[in-house]
Amino acid sequence: MQAQIRFMLSRIKEKLWVKPLFICLLSIAAAFLAQVTDQMGLFPKAPEVTSESIKMLLSTISSSMLVIAVFAVGAMLSSYQSASSAATPRAFTLVLADDVSQNALSTFIGAFIFSIVAQVALTNGYYERAGRLTLFVMTIFVFALVIFSFIRWVDRIARLGRLDTIIKKTEDATEKALCRHLNKPTLGALKAEGRIDGVAIYAQTIGYIQRIDVDAIQNIAKENDIFVEVASLPGKFAAPDKPVAYLRPPQIVLAEKVDTKAISKCFFIGSSRTFDEDPRFGFVVLSEIASRALSPGINDPGTAIRIVDAFVRLLSQCAQNSTQAEPKQVDFDRVAIPEISLSDMFDDAYNPVARDGAGTIEVVIKLQKSLSTLADLGSVTMKEAALGRANFVFAHAENALKVSEEIGKLRLASDFALHRESLS
Repeated sequence: MQAQIRFMLSRIKEKLWVKPLFICLLSIAAAFLAQVTDQMGLFPKAPEVTSESIKMLLSTISSSMLVIAVFAVGAMLSSYQSASSAATPRAFTLVLADDVSQNALSTFIGAFIFSIVAQVALTNGYYERAGRLTLFVMTIFVFALVIFSFIRWVDRIARLGRLDTIIKKTEDATEKALCRHLNKPTLGALKAEGRIDGVAIYAQTIGYIQRIDVDAIQNIAKENDIFVEVASLPGKFAAPDKPVAYLRPPQIVLAEKVDTKAISKCFFIGSSRTFDEDPRFGFVVLSEIASRALSPGINDPGTAIRIVDAFVRLLSQCAQNSTQAEPKQVDFDRVAIPEISLSDMFDDAYNPVARDGAGTIEVVIKLQKSLSTLADLGSVTMKEAALGRANFVFAHAENALKVSEEIGKLRLASDFALHRESLS
């Protein structure tokens, strides 16, 4: 249930209209709520606040907020366009879900709606003495909130479209997904054995698997006394010829006519990948940013080097987790799910950078140093994956580099992997 709520909230955050709509409804309610103090007889000795003074504040807010809101939308669209062109279109959803920008836009629109509704109610004598005092306090609060939101938003919008901010957001999103994966590598189910026998279940639509409702699969399997082995993890492309799960034993499934469509509906499929339960997607996006930075038109090896540093920070968490011998808790004993291969994460991260940065000695040296660091973290699986990528980097760079001095530096930096290969 917690994973389902998190998935839904993440999708809601990607909708730019949700927060402004909620704040607009809240603003209308607040304008009418001020009159409750009159009905309840609160503040009987409240100081007299003239309608003209409140109208002046409300008029100032209403005349300026709509202009600021339009300006905010224009600045946000410019930042979104900059993020897509400077980094990668796959990072657009992270920029779109920026809380500060959405909160600022919601505040500007909400303040405009509040001022209009309050002015109409005030002009028609809706408020009495206590109500006018309450409305005056609310108006001052809204005015202060607008100023604070504007100052905070200006600082954020100046950074939002910058490449450094996008890299940081992408790394943070990848780290969250990776931590969730490391805590529950099989989403709370049993570890799959990789068997492909049983009744195959196919997805109802074509696209990328964004989430698997393991809880629902467990309930269906328990009701029908069957076992479900998931074959496709979040991030995989679901097509009519690729089973997403297998049901066993086959004779029970076929004889009792288990509702296979109900199981296939437990796989949420969309047109694109998401960060929530797909840590590999984060590595793909980071490597895309590095590849774009290494393109001849941009030629920014510094950005690629920063991305490699992010790889080390993220993948080192996998090494720390693998050295812990504590068994993971199994919440769903009728479902088996495969773990994400560490080697696949290395491929997602390093292969594009190794290919596109092969001719840049600074990037190649950084790649080999990072892989050497990861290989020495104590995890056997991590070491094998790191050494395999180091040889891949060396093969690409040796063919791309033309100067013998640079090739010598490459061999020196790759010695940790080449020496081991020669011994084996």
